[in-house]
Amino acid sequence: MAGTTRTPASGDSAPTGVLVVGAGPTGLLLAGDLAAAGVPVTVVEKRPHRISNLSRAFVLHARTLEQLDARGLADGLRALGEPLSDLRLFNRLAIRLDRLPSRFNELLVIPQYEVEKVLERRAADAGVRFRYETEATGVVQDADGVTVRVRGAGGGAEELRAAYAVGADGLHSAVRRAVGQPFPGRSVIRSVVLADVLLDEKPERVLTANAVGDAFAFIAPFGDGWYRVIGWHRGRNVSDTAPLGLEEVREIVRLSLGRDYGMRDARWLSRFHSDERQAPAYRVGRVLLAGDAAHVHSPAGGQGLNTGLQDAANLSWKLAAVLHGHADPALLDTYQSERHPVGRAVLRSSGGIIRLAMVRRPWSRAVRAALIAVLNRFPPARRSMVGQITGIGYRYPAPRGAHPLTGRRAPDIALTTGRLYEALRGGRFVLITPPGTDSGKGGRADRLTVEHWASGRGTAVLVRPDGYIAWASEEPGAERIEEALLTWTGPPTAG
Repeated sequence: MAGTTRTPASGDSAPTGVLVVGAGPTGLLLAGDLAAAGVPVTVVEKRPHRISNLSRAFVLHARTLEQLDARGLADGLRALGEPLSDLRLFNRLAIRLDRLPSRFNELLVIPQYEVEKVLERRAADAGVRFRYETEATGVVQDADGVTVRVRGAGGGAEELRAAYAVGADGLHSAVRRAVGQPFPGRSVIRSVVLADVLLDEKPERVLTANAVGDAFAFIAPFGDGWYRVIGWHRGRNVSDTAPLGLEEVREIVRLSLGRDYGMRDARWLSRFHSDERQAPAYRVGRVLLAGDAAHVHSPAGGQGLNTGLQDAANLSWKLAAVLHGHADPALLDTYQSERHPVGRAVLRSSGGIIRLAMVRRPWSRAVRAALIAVLNRFPPARRSMVGQITGIGYRYPAPRGAHPLTGRRAPDIALTTGRLYEALRGGRFVLITPPGTDSGKGGRADRLTVEHWASGRGTAVLVRPDGYIAWASEEPGAERIEEALLTWTGPPTAG
């Protein structure tokens, strides 16, 4: 190919590495997981090497914090953010998070760039190779691997080769377009305003949000004295490029929250529109999509960043298992069957919240009031909603006749040696058995950790590296355990 250079990731004949396009949170978590598992990883990012403070995400939910705990990162991020134990929607719907069945019974308010810093440092320490100011321009697959065409800062063309490629390159994903995946959906809300400001009055709550009439607003702290304001007014349905002044932001905040908190000195102002879109397929051969490249939705509920990180946690161990020869490539199809329904559910829940916030007719406001009353009066309905927003309520499909625990999120089980999510920090499966049970660990130490219940419970449980239960049995004999281990971790390594 004239005018280009070609760089194999792991040799032309049989590439073994993964090329991740996009160095946002999703791509960074995925790359760090793979590198920690011994998989060669290159991350391609068209932006310069600079963590931006212009990101819109400010929330880490319980399930995401559990995933970060399994990587030894959650406590450090907790020290940088501010916990919030309850939420209020529409000023009347109270959501108690301190009752969540999780070590992280809270919502952590923390700017996205703090999360990115931690994830980038982890990935670099694990050996990830970064290529900044490098833009993906095309993708070609064959039976052995993927060739990704890129263009560097100087305009030079190059080809990078890998066994698999993951598009984590956002709403306008070049990888998604290159593999011919449509992105059906529509804009759900236009002319949302963003501003980074100083406030003379500190808001009473860590996270302040409300919708009144034709306006809603959201205020969150950066933690350094600056605040991010997000707002919308039905009467200002203009293009993203329309001029924006601080007075317009103040007006929206006053309408929504009753006062503007002495808002001043905006260092950044912008408009954006929010889409609801989802790719039909998260896997196209050797190319997979994750995060905003696979799904985008309204910011209501703060689920975007969290859903992308959980995509990465689901995909990373599967790619590692396939590349190390412990699993058939068909395992990657479960990424679609497990994460696509979650993405669809997030579109529905976040879309439902934003539509409720935008209602204007008296009858639709009456419907909203009735729904809030139902949620406030009936705990099971409220728990279901909280489970969706925080991510702890999702479960993955299980085979017919499987144990009821199969596919469920594993709580932070107390073990004789500590906690489950500490045991998961090795990136391996964790088999929890009653003491004295034949574990079958021999020949699988590279992919299996064996632990025992602190409570002495008699159930055997095999927990996947992403903290979901792969298999469970109330009669954990050696044969049953070995059958499960063969299915999920592959045969023992000889010698």
